[in-house]
Amino acid sequence: MANTRAIHDAVNIPKQRSSHNIEETTAWKDFLALIKIGIVNSNFITTFTGLWLALHFTGMSFLGNLDNVLYALIGSSFVIAGSCSINNYIDRDIDHLMERTKTRPTVTGKVKPNRVLIMGILFTLVGTILLLLTTVTAAIIGLIGAVTYVFLYTIWSKRRYTINTVIGSISGAVPPLIGWAAIDPQLDMVAWILFLIMFIWQPPHFLAIAMRRVEEYRAAGVPMLPVVHGFAMTKRQMVLWVACLLPLPFYLFSLGVPFMILATLLNLGWLVIGIYGIKMKDDVKWAKYMFVYSLNYLTIMFVAMVVVTI
Repeated sequence: MANTRAIHDAVNIPKQRSSHNIEETTAWKDFLALIKIGIVNSNFITTFTGLWLALHFTGMSFLGNLDNVLYALIGSSFVIAGSCSINNYIDRDIDHLMERTKTRPTVTGKVKPNRVLIMGILFTLVGTILLLLTTVTAAIIGLIGAVTYVFLYTIWSKRRYTINTVIGSISGAVPPLIGWAAIDPQLDMVAWILFLIMFIWQPPHFLAIAMRRVEEYRAAGVPMLPVVHGFAMTKRQMVLWVACLLPLPFYLFSLGVPFMILATLLNLGWLVIGIYGIKMKDDVKWAKYMFVYSLNYLTIMFVAMVVVTI
């Protein structure tokens, strides 16, 4: 249960910014900001990879299951967009303190908070119904991701514990499971390895952002690891998380030797950059390297899984 401060934070409405400081945007751009289109798009890729591999390993036809494919991709996107909208609604009292979030429509007052909340709930419900048209398992996993992101991360842990990044990683790791479960509710070990890759990938990725935005998080009162324990501790934690990725490609031997080699090289490259950063003096510059590498890592890894199974 959230304590009194969290409840206050969740319902507190920030003062609307001066109209002179509000960036001119279109309704469509505001909508994309509310649903966090970047997160929706990245999870679209991992969801697709999960369902594609499920089709591959079960010997099912892509075109023969096009209905399930569309329900899974659209449904998961709606659930993610809905969860992100609710996150925007809850965090509107602190978003104005951070450079990257201060222009969100929930901060500027261009969209009424209650409308954002209603939209978030409706999107999540619609997405869940679409996932139910595939399998019950896919719908349940989608709801687990939404509940984790909204309640366990946004409301409960984000403003209290440095472990918030790890808790939030659960929701970010379920999309490939949703995709797989939409085709095969009997989740194979490969599906769980995809979950682990996504789960372990997120802490070093988001901690890199936290290092680059440390003063903003400090101003907002969000206890990210670099805010509470400093850069040195954060860098060691990031290297440990990256190291945990090393054995995972070997559990994906069914994808073939070329993929295992590529995935291992990606892991080693990230680890080398991480270890190099322990002694690097420009911590923010190193964090940028880690952040950029993490984006390329995820894209190459999941696209390669599809390519080697075509």
